Amino acid sequence: MDEKEDTTIYKVVVNHEEQYSIWPADKENALGWKDGGKSGTKAECLAYIKDVWTDMRPLSLKRKMQAAGQKS
Repeated sequence: MDEKEDTTIYKVVVNHEEQYSIWPADKENALGWKDGGKSGTKAECLAYIKDVWTDMRPLSLKRKMQAAGQKS
């Protein structure tokens, strides 16, 4: 069976923990997610996330580590 080419336009979304994902651009964001500043093909959005999401730790963990005086 041939796979159809994915022509969906996606957008990058980010949550309160500064974690990234992609979401169909024509859909309302899931609760707790906001637009992350990029839309395009799936590959374009994933490439953008790869460039900007360099620290995979959740924001709450980064804050705890900073408060404890650990390196960020």
